[in-house]
Amino acid sequence: MYSKELIVDILIYIDNNLKNKVSIEDLVLKFNYNRFYIMKLFKKELSISIFDYINILKIHNSLDSIKENYSFLTVALKNGFYSLEYYSEIFKKIIGVNPTTYKKIINHDNNITDIDYDTCTNNLANINQLLNKIDNYKNNLKPTSFQVKRLTIFK
Repeated sequence: MYSKELIVDILIYIDNNLKNKVSIEDLVLKFNYNRFYIMKLFKKELSISIFDYINILKIHNSLDSIKENYSFLTVALKNGFYSLEYYSEIFKKIIGVNPTTYKKIINHDNNITDIDYDTCTNNLANINQLLNKIDNYKNNLKPTSFQVKRLTIFK
């Protein structure tokens, strides 16, 4: 089964505009489809809402900045969040631990509980699996043109 071109276009648009605030209204204006149609089709095709996908992508992109020891506020602003509180809330929802605990995990701090470690690593594995699924979806577009082979019956 091939991917839907509209969904692939939306995914590409989100990827290119991730640092900005991407809203459903932006997608409606860009692609000229009803907001409910876009949201329903996206959820049907990818089994995730547009908002959840955007937040997962932003949090996933922020992980490298945390490893590079940027302040959490800088990481939040750099990845399209407009407050540290909202960034921390979404981070905990997606990763399963707060940013400070995540930083301790990647720095191999001994004061981390097994539950926090397992939750974090399981959620990161699920995120990577989702992003791989979406990459495969993007690469599975139906070809728009076919190679024509000429048959020669006569010599």
